[in-house]
Amino acid sequence: MKTISILVKGKVQGVFFRKYAKDKADELDVSGFVKNINDGSVYIEATGNEDALNKLVAWCNHGPMLAQVASVETNLMELHDFDGFEISY
Repeated sequence: MKTISILVKGKVQGVFFRKYAKDKADELDVSGFVKNINDGSVYIEATGNEDALNKLVAWCNHGPMLAQVASVETNLMELHDFDGFEISY
């Protein structure tokens, strides 16, 4: 298990990115949260096994149908035990 942060830039707000990110994280049994950032990007912190996290990052590279992802940045973080995956508002 490990924890990563994911910063997704582009046209990623107003396209249900957070909802679909939660759906994907739930499908992959990844815990953490997703939230919009004031600069128009989406920020995710996620804990899971390496394969599941790689799949979540791969999904973030295209996002939902209406998204236009410009870049995805990931960073390894100190392990954090989240209780499920939530959308932060």
